[in-house]
Amino acid sequence: MKMPVVFVGHGSPMNIIEENEFTEGWKEIAKKIPKPTAVLCISAHWFTQGQKVSTNPVPETIYDFYGFPDALYQITYPAKGSIALAEKVADLLGGKVEKDSSQGLDHGAWSVLKFMFPEADVPVVQLSVNRANSPQASFELGMKLRKLREEGVLILGSGDVVHNLRLIDWNMPNGGYVWANSFDEYIKKAVKKYDVDDVIDYQNAGEEEQKSFYFRDHYDPLLYCLGAVDAKDKAEVYNDKRVLGSLSMTSYVWKSKIE
Repeated sequence: MKMPVVFVGHGSPMNIIEENEFTEGWKEIAKKIPKPTAVLCISAHWFTQGQKVSTNPVPETIYDFYGFPDALYQITYPAKGSIALAEKVADLLGGKVEKDSSQGLDHGAWSVLKFMFPEADVPVVQLSVNRANSPQASFELGMKLRKLREEGVLILGSGDVVHNLRLIDWNMPNGGYVWANSFDEYIKKAVKKYDVDDVIDYQNAGEEEQKSFYFRDHYDPLLYCLGAVDAKDKAEVYNDKRVLGSLSMTSYVWKSKIE
């Protein structure tokens, strides 16, 4: 049986200590998939020039956020790494993949994994989001990772389909701007139909919708995930909600239709 593939909208670091509807959604995802042998996490918060994979056997918990309550900085996620998985990822991707033995787990990874696998008993390897990639290139790299699913590895993308911090409205804790809702809906329809071209060519969503993000750091994890699945997989939607006007929490789980 092939492991599912998961993309999560991780949103604000405050989710880590609030235990809200979104964290409950992440718990629900973990309950409905087999326990993986390891996790390969593609997080928006490891955004690099060139492709990197972490080979740190004991990755530290990285607090790559500022100005939040002290309680957030007291939480640790002591999952081990996996050099064997990192080497396999590098082999599958081919070309020039830099192995980084110093990279820990950024909050795009551990803030979600803390709820999915709270015992931190599943090894985690991070794969960076290559800022030099075109959307097509990120999708094609995901395709090269498909084999890992047959070995019990959970491919986990962590980002946000809509992520525009410049336009956040703190007086709008629930709900999104019209263009944010429209873009999220456009992507959701494409993902559910496995319409890869519409996700890669996201500009087709419309001019207003282009305000959904200025950089693809939070968007490309979805493209890596979409590459790792195929038309034989069915997408399920979790946490289908926009918050603060310009953040999407929408998450996806792809499961094989033939199990």
